Amino acid sequence: MSHDHHDHPHDHGHDDHSTLGEMDLRVRALETVLTEKGYIDPAALDVLIDTYQTRIGPRNGARVVAKAWSDPAYADWLQRDATAAIAALGYTGRQGEHMVAVFNTPAEHHLVVCTLCSCYPWPVLGLPPTWYKSAPYRSRAVKDPQGVLADFGVRLPEGTGIRVWDSTAEVRYLVIPQRPPGTEGLTEDQLAELVTRDSMIGTGLPKPAAEAPAS
Repeated sequence: MSHDHHDHPHDHGHDDHSTLGEMDLRVRALETVLTEKGYIDPAALDVLIDTYQTRIGPRNGARVVAKAWSDPAYADWLQRDATAAIAALGYTGRQGEHMVAVFNTPAEHHLVVCTLCSCYPWPVLGLPPTWYKSAPYRSRAVKDPQGVLADFGVRLPEGTGIRVWDSTAEVRYLVIPQRPPGTEGLTEDQLAELVTRDSMIGTGLPKPAAEAPAS
């Protein structure tokens, strides 16, 4: 398991669920006060949230994965220098300055967590899901990764190793899931539709070939 945490500031994204916890309510209250005092522009804030939550979401990461599946040269570049390879597709910015891509294989499955907070690659995955920021996930992913995967409905073949990567403010990880069988004739756009957000965190798998959209 990779651990590389240091003392560093962590950035928190907006909650993407309608059910708000105590901290989320405090954040909303603070936003209201700051808006009333003229310190922030609600319209600009809404645009920022929409950009990461709906327009980006996991779509950028899905395109990275689809290109890696269909272009061996790109996959090699992604493995050697993920930051540059991802930036070449136009996906870069805050929270994604230093990226590492980890490739799932039949022998090894990768799982990403941030044990201290919720470091997350926003430019490729959008806003982090609520469960990613929760204390139970952050602790159990390290202590019982197999149990966590089972909770998400992921059951790996017997003998598959699980490697846990601990994100930091310095390094963010993107899991490249295994390409589903039967997808050899699909375009990159079709392949991207099979890539799920959870499969790029390691808590899920891609959709099967049968769910690919028609060309």
